[in-house]
Amino acid sequence: MRKLDYAGAIREAMTQEMERDSRVFVYGIGVPTWSSIFGTTKGIPEKFGKERCFDTPISEDCMTGFGLGAAIRGLRPIHVHIRVDFMILATNQLINMVSNYTYSTGGKLKVPLVVRAVIGRGWGQGAQHSKALFSNFTHIPGLKVIAPTTPSDMKGMMTAAIRDDNPVICFEHRWLYWAEEDVPEEPYEIPLGVGRILRPGKDVTVVGLSWMNVEARLAADILAKRGVSVEIVDPRTLAPLDEDLIVDSVKRTGRCIIADCDWVDSGFSAELSARINEKCFGMLKAAVKRIGFAHTPAPTVRELENEFYPNAKTIVHAVEDMLGLEAANLDGEDFFSHERRFRGPF
Repeated sequence: MRKLDYAGAIREAMTQEMERDSRVFVYGIGVPTWSSIFGTTKGIPEKFGKERCFDTPISEDCMTGFGLGAAIRGLRPIHVHIRVDFMILATNQLINMVSNYTYSTGGKLKVPLVVRAVIGRGWGQGAQHSKALFSNFTHIPGLKVIAPTTPSDMKGMMTAAIRDDNPVICFEHRWLYWAEEDVPEEPYEIPLGVGRILRPGKDVTVVGLSWMNVEARLAADILAKRGVSVEIVDPRTLAPLDEDLIVDSVKRTGRCIIADCDWVDSGFSAELSARINEKCFGMLKAAVKRIGFAHTPAPTVRELENEFYPNAKTIVHAVEDMLGLEAANLDGEDFFSHERRFRGPF
């Protein structure tokens, strides 16, 4: 064990798999450049050469089709999209081709393609650079979708994704790249489709998606000072979903808040809410509460950003409301602002 940040966990998983399997390669817009995709591909071009780590034209649809072709011919590509916003341009390939290719060939051809998608806010990133779009891809059968929160989860799940014979989309929130924790140095897999309880509790379940688990932990610390016990569940994989883990937690607490870093309307949180209501209806002490983006395009101005994006304070007040508690004065709390470590758009 040694400290490793989230970006380093991605880089180490890819490097170890490229060393283990000569069929693995990584490509995408800006992948081998100075920015190295937030440091996640740093050193890989020098180690493996331009045939296994290379830049591409700005043509998302074309380059995703290239990945599909490489995958069905026996290679194991990792395609990087530095903005999920522009991965929309590749949805023809992902939805019409990649997702159903194995089905359409009766299982004769596999598609071991990993698609890395950078999501989330920076500072002043605006409407075209701040989305998550979880539900756009979890809606499609044939795609596995993961959104690890911690460095150790990311390394194990990225390794599992690269080894998987199915297409996997990996959502990476840009504010997570500098999170650090102890991570094993040797290669290991964390099975896709298995969630995790980040923090046990008994009063309310908070299901956090990606970055919102960081906010949920801070909110849980604040609420613990008032004797409120919050259980935090990280699904880790959004498709296939570890539904039983979430349902069991909600049955224990009787209350659930879903903290999303995406729009609430028709979002992944709506799917979670529906499943929880179906499986836990008679045991719920309160209606399921969803937290997410305001239903507008993401603003660029800082003051409006603060209103648009939910955070730990939003979760604290949602729990207070659900438990019938008087709203606490949070002026003295230190809400860590992660943009102090955010180094820029790339």
